[in-house]
Amino acid sequence: MKTFVIKREHLDAGNNYIGREDLSNFDGNIETEENLGYVKIKSLKASGNIYFEAGCGIEAGDGIEAGCGIEAGCGIEAGDGIEAGDGIEAGWGIKAGDGIEAGDGIEAGYGIEAGCGIEAGCGIEAGCGIEAGCGIEAGYGIKAGDGIEAGYGIEAGYGIEAGYGIEAGDGIKAGWGITCKLKLSSGVRIFAGLCLWRNLNNDSEKTITCGKLVNGTIEYGILKEIGLPDEDNKKKELLSKADKLIAKANELKEQAEKL
Repeated sequence: MKTFVIKREHLDAGNNYIGREDLSNFDGNIETEENLGYVKIKSLKASGNIYFEAGCGIEAGDGIEAGCGIEAGCGIEAGDGIEAGDGIEAGWGIKAGDGIEAGDGIEAGYGIEAGCGIEAGCGIEAGCGIEAGCGIEAGYGIKAGDGIEAGYGIEAGYGIEAGYGIEAGDGIKAGWGITCKLKLSSGVRIFAGLCLWRNLNNDSEKTITCGKLVNGTIEYGILKEIGLPDEDNKKKELLSKADKLIAKANELKEQAEKL
């Protein structure tokens, strides 16, 4: 399988791809040199892998699609959908105007956001929040440093965990437990501990732990409300997270200035 490498010479002053090779339907792998920044391109499709090195991100006006995996050292952003036969991984965030779908897992250093649904054959993990206009579905677990929000339902083969709250327009279903520090809200019913491929080890694997259940009916599982943090603690937590993000942004800015 052939491989095309995007180099600095293939980009104009605005980092738009101007190379002669048509990357909207490329038969092979698409890769980049390091430290190109965000490469802007109308659409990106490869029968093999799409791999953007450290210091490189993808910004596509239309969709991004790979027969195998998609990986970028920085972020991945598409005006339409993002689809990979294998996994999708980004050092920063992943954002799609339409849906995000991966045959394997989806992982982002920051947040994951989709105009429609998010679906992964394995797990979904984000350093910040996960948000979908439609549903969120993972063959394994779902984990977010911040909140999880879906216009429709949320479903995971394993557990669901969020640093903040969890909100679903429809139901929430997990093979193991559900955990969030703030509010838990479901448009209809909530199920935890529905794992069918092995016996549960203990009650913790069917426990629904949250600050407060504000909407929805617990159809299966054990509810454990731990109480919502007071506003001062929440403010401190948000300020601490903001300080970390600012520090990371300054570090990346220093690296960019050295290029």
